[in-house]
Amino acid sequence: MNLDHVFVCGHPALDFAATLRARRTVRFEMFAAPARLDAWYLESTVVDRVTPSRPSDVERAKAVREAVYELITARRLDEPFGDRALDVLNEAARKPSAAPQLTRAGRRTDATAQEALSVVARQAVELLSGPDVPLLKECGNPECTRVYIDRSRGMRRHWCGMESCGNKNKAAAYRARKKGASATASR
Repeated sequence: MNLDHVFVCGHPALDFAATLRARRTVRFEMFAAPARLDAWYLESTVVDRVTPSRPSDVERAKAVREAVYELITARRLDEPFGDRALDVLNEAARKPSAAPQLTRAGRRTDATAQEALSVVARQAVELLSGPDVPLLKECGNPECTRVYIDRSRGMRRHWCGMESCGNKNKAAAYRARKKGASATASR
């Protein structure tokens, strides 16, 4: 499994929820260590600098991530939100958030792990209560559980990303067609 963080979902809260990959099969954890969580905060550009996370910060982030995923799934399937997931997300969103600062070099946001998590939680609240809810779709790859915002023409996008899932599935379908065609021809 690729250890690089991937940002293909169209929203930081969706990319955050996707850090537990292949939920229905192998369940690959991207936040295996505090440094991996810190790397996600920086690579996602949620913040520009974060104080080093501790193991307890990772556990809190995982809890919020799972709440976000549960709420996204409920919203996407038009089901009611679970109380526990709401409580976890709202508790994180109520914490002080990272505040951007203007410097001579431009905008900069330094944060603690808790402040960075609050930013993500607030983004999830905005997403789940905003106009993009009807655009939420789950990747068509059966092994992938990423949810993305489909802004394609006619909302006909099937994959979270072409590089991560689309090309792989299209190549597999092509090989299956070729195999089927050669089997038919050899009869």
